[in-house]
Amino acid sequence: MSLRMRLTPNMKTKTDDKRAHVTMNQKVLWRGLAAYVLIFFVFCTTSNVYGSGFAVYTQGASALGQADAVIAHADDPSAIFFNPALINKLERTQIEIGTTLLIPSQEFRSAATGNSSGTENQVFYPFTVFVTYKFNDKISAGLGIFSPFGLGIDWGNKWEGRYIATDSELTTFNFNPVVSYKVTPDFTFAAGVDFLLLDTTLKKKLNLSGLASAVPGLGLPAGLPDGKQKFKGDGHGVGYNFGILYDINKDISFGAAYRSEIKVGIDGDATFTLPSPSLGALFPNTPGDSHITLPRVVQAGVAYKGFHRLTLETGMRWEGWSSFKELRINLDKPVLGSTTSITEKNWHDTYSANLGVTYQLNDTVALLAGYLYGGNPVPDKTFDPIVPDATTHLFTVGTNIKYQNMRIDLAYGYQFLEGRNKNNTVADPFNPSNNANGRYDTDIHLIGISLTYKM
Repeated sequence: MSLRMRLTPNMKTKTDDKRAHVTMNQKVLWRGLAAYVLIFFVFCTTSNVYGSGFAVYTQGASALGQADAVIAHADDPSAIFFNPALINKLERTQIEIGTTLLIPSQEFRSAATGNSSGTENQVFYPFTVFVTYKFNDKISAGLGIFSPFGLGIDWGNKWEGRYIATDSELTTFNFNPVVSYKVTPDFTFAAGVDFLLLDTTLKKKLNLSGLASAVPGLGLPAGLPDGKQKFKGDGHGVGYNFGILYDINKDISFGAAYRSEIKVGIDGDATFTLPSPSLGALFPNTPGDSHITLPRVVQAGVAYKGFHRLTLETGMRWEGWSSFKELRINLDKPVLGSTTSITEKNWHDTYSANLGVTYQLNDTVALLAGYLYGGNPVPDKTFDPIVPDATTHLFTVGTNIKYQNMRIDLAYGYQFLEGRNKNNTVADPFNPSNNANGRYDTDIHLIGISLTYKM
């Protein structure tokens, strides 16, 4: 309902002052949000995390504090990622921005020598931006910008497995508009489209010490030093997602969400750094292409709010990693006489389960805690140091703090990956004994912060 008044040119009301103040605040907020997005797109070019495969689920600090048990209940715009049907629960326009600091540590102990080495010290910070708008009691819409997949691992140039991998990166940005419709007072359906951008860089050393005897016709000197190989490419793909929410009664709700496969074609270049110009005929710099199918994901959860101030949710997640059968790179020019490089993967589907708790301490502060058990998609036969994945245990705590129209969410998580032994034939193609077989141990510290503003 609106109230109209007849004003003379010199008349001014408190309502006008308030509206002008709100309009000015909205302009400042949108300018700040645009600057935030621009800064992260320019500087945050590597969004990395280690979990099931190379999927990223750090999409909001409140969700992290509950170990992502937010499929059947939520009260912030990050629901766009977890279950877009939940955005009907959000009033007016809401904006959430945030990031999660990821501090991984990987260690390798060689089965051949007993020596230990680790990855370079790195800190990653995948960002999130979520915006929701409620048109009326039935229809809401939103937009999410986030990184659903990422990889970043740097073993250095001197470790035992340098002929398999040294530095590997994969970055994605996903633009996900969604619409949510309340079909009945108890049932809501939502759907959206995923527009995904991908950038990847894969580096390793080339073992050239035995190349003179392997290819005697070139007249190469024996004992050549190592060369370097890099493939850098980018691509894009389109997918879709949908979610449902069913309020069984005032205390119990059920939610489920689905994200489709996304097929990404990748165009790039293979480049080589060589110790002798005469090797250029065997290792020419060349354009190439590849493709990858990112997996389907199904999530479901049940939330219970029947306890005073307490909300509990338990859920599961299925990830269709069996879509990752091989890593194939097609080259325009032959390298060592071949225009195709194929690395077998044959990953398999995985399941995860989680439990989250929210305790509303008072009108201002809520306390969060959670646990997640995550399966491992990488079989022993193709396990390699590029993705040293293993069965995962994630322990989290967090808090939500409200102040007027704003809320800040803080969370901490400790992710422990069960130790993994590599004992397979994934190795240096020139010397199969250089296989980096041994023990791999990984853990990750996660620090999440999100800020939500209700307009």
